[in-house]
Amino acid sequence: MNKRSFKYAWVLHKLKAECERSITIDIALWKFETTKYYCNVIDAPGHRDFIKNIITGTSQADCAFLIIDSATGGFEAGISKDGQTREHALLAFTLGVKQMICCCNKVKILYILWLMLVCCWLTLFLIFCLGCVRRWMPLPRNTRKARYDEIVMEVSSYLKKVGYNPEKIPFVPISGFEGDNMIERSTNLDWYKGPTLLEALDQINEPKRPSDKPLRLPLQDVYKIGWYWNYPGRSC
Repeated sequence: MNKRSFKYAWVLHKLKAECERSITIDIALWKFETTKYYCNVIDAPGHRDFIKNIITGTSQADCAFLIIDSATGGFEAGISKDGQTREHALLAFTLGVKQMICCCNKVKILYILWLMLVCCWLTLFLIFCLGCVRRWMPLPRNTRKARYDEIVMEVSSYLKKVGYNPEKIPFVPISGFEGDNMIERSTNLDWYKGPTLLEALDQINEPKRPSDKPLRLPLQDVYKIGWYWNYPGRSC
């Protein structure tokens, strides 16, 4: 299929159509532990054609991870009037998910685009530019931070309109493919002084379960195993 960047997505893809089309269609669950919490990750699709499945997954969450495409064009499409970044944030708040962590993904792509630009210039002006390459090298770091600051400002403004408090939402620049700032702090993004994604997860407030109130259970599905009926969902 020659889609190397999807190798981690395939861990959670269980449908044949998901692997063939390289998109998430149904929700998938994955468990892991941090130093503070025992977590269940609900991987929900991002495409507007599968909005029902997005709602199914989001309605069971205590904290939302808003994955933001930081690449040129990708962020602008997501934050536009009909963009999916806006819709997902609104859905999360509407469905009662009051805690959020924003992940600015693909920040490293800006560095790759910069390298491509430099290569073009080197191809055209190789003889004249060899002595200047070293002076150009610091540019990507400033470019990536400027892009990150731009994303934080725009997304924070929208989240405030939705009903979130942006001051309580961490914005973590990451590279999902390279693992930058996911678990350990990355030297590639050394201008960022905030928590890693794992640290941000440990900083969320423990959800309170109103056990003294009537049972409310949004159901994900109903299926039978042997003689027993199973009702996966979330107690509210």
